[in-house]
Amino acid sequence: MRRKKLIIAIDGPAGTGKSTAGRLLAKELDYIYVDSGAIYRALALKAVQQKIDLEQENELTELTKNTKFEFQKKNNEFRLFVDGKEVSIDIRTQEIGQVASKISAMKGVREGLLEIQRLLGKNGGIVMDGRDIGTVVFPDADVKLYLDATLEERSKRRFLEERKKGSRVSKKEVIEEIKKRDHNDSKRAIAPLLKAEDAIYLDTSNLLPEEVREILLKYCRRKLKK
Repeated sequence: MRRKKLIIAIDGPAGTGKSTAGRLLAKELDYIYVDSGAIYRALALKAVQQKIDLEQENELTELTKNTKFEFQKKNNEFRLFVDGKEVSIDIRTQEIGQVASKISAMKGVREGLLEIQRLLGKNGGIVMDGRDIGTVVFPDADVKLYLDATLEERSKRRFLEERKKGSRVSKKEVIEEIKKRDHNDSKRAIAPLLKAEDAIYLDTSNLLPEEVREILLKYCRRKLKK
């Protein structure tokens, strides 16, 4: 009998360890890992490269229909390709992040990328993280997880990440940025950040990435046995 491949949805605010947990979980299960935020960043990168007016929602919505997104496992890492070209590094700039934040609030863009995200997971065998994966993208996901952590711990993690990149951002700036992002994510009219009613809640404040992985694996293996 062929083993069922799960759709695993991980949601939560910034800095809770979603991406790290998602990658570790996907590697353990030999699934594809999809960072939904990277898809918005990739679209933002393409829009900037094509000099599309970022106020024109119709043009940006049309761009979602004419862009091919693909996640591949390469050298034990998950890479994002857009129209056949890898953009994993190019999308991680502050400028592209700001553009992604802007266009992600547009209804047409979200609807266009929603279909793409669902296509990526249609055959299962996927771990996807974001803000609305268990509530909007995959409301019938096999496993729904919601990661959280204190503002202090989340800010500390993000600050260390920025320093590793060579950024000179201050701790205060990081805290303010996370507060702003939390507000925008939870208050936006379209697909706000919410915990799905049937999602498993996990506070990662005092947990190492490997500990989070083991806890999440336990839930996934239970589902696979059913």
